[in-house]
Amino acid sequence: MKRKVNLHNGFCQRIRHIDFVKLRSAMIILKEVYKSYSGYPVLKGVNLSVREGEFISIRGKSGAGKTTLLKLVGLLDTPDKGKVEIMGKDVKNMSEEEKDVFRLRNIGFIFQSFNLIPSLTILENVELPLVMAGVKREQRKRRALQLLKKLNIDHLADRKPESISVGERQRVAIARALANNPRIILADEPTSSLDDENSRKILELLLKAKKKGVTVIITTTEILKPLPTNHDYILKKGKLERIK
Repeated sequence: MKRKVNLHNGFCQRIRHIDFVKLRSAMIILKEVYKSYSGYPVLKGVNLSVREGEFISIRGKSGAGKTTLLKLVGLLDTPDKGKVEIMGKDVKNMSEEEKDVFRLRNIGFIFQSFNLIPSLTILENVELPLVMAGVKREQRKRRALQLLKKLNIDHLADRKPESISVGERQRVAIARALANNPRIILADEPTSSLDDENSRKILELLLKAKKKGVTVIITTTEILKPLPTNHDYILKKGKLERIK
């Protein structure tokens, strides 16, 4: 009698050990990037490659250049020297209009300063990227309320930004960044104004996004704090060094 070979089980055992993130293409590439402001060098030959679905942290003291690096990745600024490539596109070949459209479709920002519009309600602030993307009213309202509920601030939907706390504003900014289901999330110290419980919820949301293939870059001043990242980097004296 011929022995039956279970090919399926053997295949499953082999693929269990494959790191599929490593097989994905690079979403973000920085090559020998330099940036100065008023003659003061902030970034000095920074190199970085981030693959699709990776979650990385960039650590460093205040003023180290972490926000500058995120602005370059998010097409909000241009390097003095070097190459920035996002999703296969060389930034220097893109017009300002092309950058605007690209950001709207692909990048979610969580700014330290929140950048909420004072005249809009919390719900309207979260809906804003969806309005710009042409999403229908009922659909965008449903999506915005869903995000506010996940962050435990749906009861603030009709309030204005000035009437809520700093921590609540930060959560609104995070909801807005996630509204368009971006392929890249750039989070500039997203938990700095939050307590431990809400910090955990934010990290859980970012991890869920990562598991869906979203590329996440988070900055923090907490050099030693453990984070659920694929890789950690430290930015010091204009140089970026991988520490994990």
